[in-house]
Amino acid sequence: MNKSMQAPTKSYVYASVAALLIGCVAYCIGLFNADMLLNEKGYYLITLLYGLFSMVSLQKTIRDKAEGIATSNIYYIISWVSSGLAIGLLTLGLINAELFLSEKGFYAMAYVLSLFAAVTVQKNVRDRQAAEPDITNSKLHKVENNKEPKVA
Repeated sequence: MNKSMQAPTKSYVYASVAALLIGCVAYCIGLFNADMLLNEKGYYLITLLYGLFSMVSLQKTIRDKAEGIATSNIYYIISWVSSGLAIGLLTLGLINAELFLSEKGFYAMAYVLSLFAAVTVQKNVRDRQAAEPDITNSKLHKVENNKEPKVA
């Protein structure tokens, strides 16, 4: 796999990190201000953290398989199941929660934004790593071409 990879632009990287921060901070502010028991707040917080971790892990295993990096099938399956469980747990919690529909929608949208942004941030990290050898090689090539001949 000798494809030349272009690194994501700084503005795209910053936008994806901003989306991740906005989604997570909004979700946590909503939890902080929510009128629910502490154990309920803990449930929703852990659901967010579990979702973020499982989605990053899923993105990594999918990318590894696409790039021909050895990935065990069991970990690949666990990543899919884990991501589905995280989303299912939030959905189940929101269906059974005694919240206004607008509050449920707020948590769902902040959650989805956070998960999508986490996947995008992980993708940007991998894209930058994949493009780095090209950047390093092009800089090295320029340095070698601009060298003055050595005099013995």
